[in-house]
Amino acid sequence: MRLYSRMRTAGDPAVRAAWIFLTGLVAGCSVWTTHFIAMLAYDSGLETGFLPLGTLASLLIAVVFMAAAFGAASSAPGRAGKVAGGVLAGVGVASMHYCGMSAYVTQGALSWDLPIVTASLAISLVGSIAAMFVAQDAGTRRLQLLGGLVLTLAICGLHFTGMGAITVTPDAAVHVPAQLLSSGMMTLSVALIVSLIILTALGAVLIEGGANAQAVERIRRLADAAYEGIVVVRGDRIQDANAAFCALAGAEVAELAALRLEGDLLSFDDEGAPLDTRREGMLTPRGGGAPIPVEAFARVLQTGRRTGEEADLVVLAVRDLRERRSAEEKIRYLAEHDGLTGLANRNVMQSRLAHALEQASVSGDGVAVICIDLDHFKEANDLHGHLAGDAILTEVARRLRASVVAPSFAARLGGDEFVVVQIGGGEQPAAAAELCANLLEVLGAPVEFNDQPLQVGASLGVSLYREDGETGEALLANADMALYRAKEDGRGGYCFFKREMDETIRERRTLARELRQAIVQEELVLHYQPLARAQDGEVCGFEALVRWRHPQRGMVPPMEFIPVAEESGLILPLGEWVMRRACADAAAWEKPLRIAVNLSPVQLNQPNLPAVVHEILLETGLAPRRLELEVTETALFKDYQRALDNLRRLKALGVRIAMDDFGTGFSSLSTLQSFPFDKIKIDKSFVENIHRHDRATAIVRAVLSLGRSLEIPVTAEGVETAEQLEFLRGEACAEVQGYAIGRPAPVDALEGWTDEAVRKALAG
Repeated sequence: MRLYSRMRTAGDPAVRAAWIFLTGLVAGCSVWTTHFIAMLAYDSGLETGFLPLGTLASLLIAVVFMAAAFGAASSAPGRAGKVAGGVLAGVGVASMHYCGMSAYVTQGALSWDLPIVTASLAISLVGSIAAMFVAQDAGTRRLQLLGGLVLTLAICGLHFTGMGAITVTPDAAVHVPAQLLSSGMMTLSVALIVSLIILTALGAVLIEGGANAQAVERIRRLADAAYEGIVVVRGDRIQDANAAFCALAGAEVAELAALRLEGDLLSFDDEGAPLDTRREGMLTPRGGGAPIPVEAFARVLQTGRRTGEEADLVVLAVRDLRERRSAEEKIRYLAEHDGLTGLANRNVMQSRLAHALEQASVSGDGVAVICIDLDHFKEANDLHGHLAGDAILTEVARRLRASVVAPSFAARLGGDEFVVVQIGGGEQPAAAAELCANLLEVLGAPVEFNDQPLQVGASLGVSLYREDGETGEALLANADMALYRAKEDGRGGYCFFKREMDETIRERRTLARELRQAIVQEELVLHYQPLARAQDGEVCGFEALVRWRHPQRGMVPPMEFIPVAEESGLILPLGEWVMRRACADAAAWEKPLRIAVNLSPVQLNQPNLPAVVHEILLETGLAPRRLELEVTETALFKDYQRALDNLRRLKALGVRIAMDDFGTGFSSLSTLQSFPFDKIKIDKSFVENIHRHDRATAIVRAVLSLGRSLEIPVTAEGVETAEQLEFLRGEACAEVQGYAIGRPAPVDALEGWTDEAVRKALAG
C-alpha cells in the first residue's frame, strides 16, 4: 500500500505508469505467494504436483489484475474508482486462486461445493473493495498498513474458504505425470518470488529515498538562496533553518536545534496571535548584540499525529526589519519636522495648535498665534546664494527654539515663514506683546555666514484666541493678515489683528464671486507640465494645472484662487471642470500618455466622486488606466474612512492613484499601509534641498528606498538642477517633474514636447 500511495502522488504520467507496474508486480506476486505457501502447507497424503503452465498463468493473472486494479482505483474519481479497483482486485485474486487450483494435480478426483465457491468469491470481492477504500484515503503509514492487512485477509479468506469447497477422493487409477512441478520445486519458486518482492520493495525504497534526498537538497539550496530567514519548528523546538536565519541568529543549525524559537530567540509583540498571521517581534542573536526587529509569517507544513504524540510541523519566514525601520524612522521624523530646520512642520503645528485650543477652552489659558516672516531674506538668498539662505533659516530656527518655552512651540511653514504658538505665559495681549518684542530683538541680530554678518530681521503678526478666532484656521488666517499689515507699516515690527483687516476677507469674497463667473464663462485654462522617466527621458505623461485668465487682473496664479475656491465651495465645479477638460485633451493625444489631475480634500470626500469620474471617462472616451488622480495626505484625514472608500472605488474603475507631497504629513506610513497607491510623489520642498542639506538628502534617499521595498514607483517633484537629476538617477528614481524637465504650457504647446527634447533637457 505504500507503493500505491506513492503511485497516486506521482505527477509525471511516465513516472506514474512505472509505479503502477511496480505496485502490480509486488501486489500480484504477494497474492500468488500467499496462495502457494498455503497450498504447500496442504497435505492430502497423496502424490501431488503442479502444472507448470497453469502455475505460471496464475502468477501472470495476479500481476495483471492487481496492476489494473490499482491503476483504476487511482484514475477514476471518488467511490467509482474505489469500487472499480476493488472489483478488479477481487476478480484477480479469485482468478489467480482457481487458475492455480486448476494446475494442482493429485492422485484422486476433485469435487467442488458450488455454494462455498460462491462464498469465497464474495469474500474476495468484498475484502478487496474494502481494502481499496482504506488505501485510497491512506494519508499515514498506519492507514497504509491497515489497507494491506485488509487485502491480505481477503486473500486468505478466499483461499481457505475455497479450499474448504474441495473434496479429494483417492483414485489409484489417476496417474500423476513426472514432468509436474514437485512440492520442492514449488517451494523454491515461492522463495524466489518472495525474494523478488523483497528486492523490488528495496529498490523502490532506494529510488524514493534518492529522489527525496535530491528534492531535499534542491529545497535546501533554494532556502539558502532566500533573502529572508526560514526556520522549521515542531512544537517549540527548532528543527532546521536556512543560511539567512542562521546569520540573523548568529549561530549554526546544530546550535539552533537545541533551542526554543520563542523564548530563546524570538519574542513577539502579540503572543496570542494565530500562527498564520503577520507578526512582528524581536530576535536576540546568540552571540550577543542588540535585538533585531523582525517580521514573521508562519505556515503549518504537516499536522501532528492525531494521538497527540507529535506537534505540528511549522515553517516560519523571518524578515529583517532593520532597514525598513530605519527608513520608517527617517520618514517619521520627516513627517513631523521641517527637513532643514528641524522645527515642527505645518501639519504637526496645526495638530498641536488644535490640541492647545481644546485645552484652553477648558482651562481658560490664553493662546496667541504669531506669524513670522523674515525681512530681506530673498535679497540675502539671491546675493549670497542658497547656502547662505539655509544658514539664515537654520539660525533663525535655533533662536526661536531658545526663545520659546514649552508648552509654547515654534514651527516652519515653508520658505522664510515661521509660526510661534504661545500657550499661557500670562495675561493677553501683554504676554504676546512681550514675546514679540523679545523675538524681534533676537531675530534682528546679524547671522554669521563665512565670517560675514548678514542682516535680515523679521516682521510679526499676532492673533489671540477667542478675541480673533476660536479655530486654528481662523487664528492663522488672522495672524497672517496682521503680518501683512506689519510689513506694510515698514517691517521690523509686530502688529495685532484688528477687525478692520476684514477688508481682506471682503476681497476674498469678491474673488470668489468672480471665480464663479469665470467657471461659467470659460475664463479658466489648463497648462500641462511633462513627467518624464528619469533614466531615458521618455515623456510618460503630463500633470494638468489650472490657470485663471482674469479679464482685469490678468493671469491669476492658483495659490490665490484655489484657497478661495475651497473656502467658498467652488472647488467642486472647478475640480470637475479641470478633470473633464484634462481627460478630453488627453483623449485627443496621438500617444496614449497618462494625465495627472489633483484632487482637493473637498472633492475626495464627496460620496459621488467615483460616479463623477466614471461619467467623465465615458463621456471623453479616455481609458481609465491613463487617468492618474493625485491626493495629499492632508486630504485623507478630513474624513479618513470615506476618503479610503472613494479611493478603493476609483481604483476598481481602473484609475491610478498617486500620493502627492509625500512626507509633508504625519501619517505617511499608516496611509501607505491602508491603501495600495500606484505612485508616490516626493514633495518638492525636499527635492530642492538635495545636496544643500544632508538631512533632506537622506530623507529623499529613504523615501526612494521605501518605494523600492514596497514596489511603488516614486516621482520626484520640483527638479530644477542637473545635480538633482543626477542624484535621482543614481537612486533609481522612476520619474521626474520640474522646471529642469519642462515648465507648464498650454495644450497648444505640447506638440513641441518630444522625447528627444526632454532627453536634451535631462542631459543638460
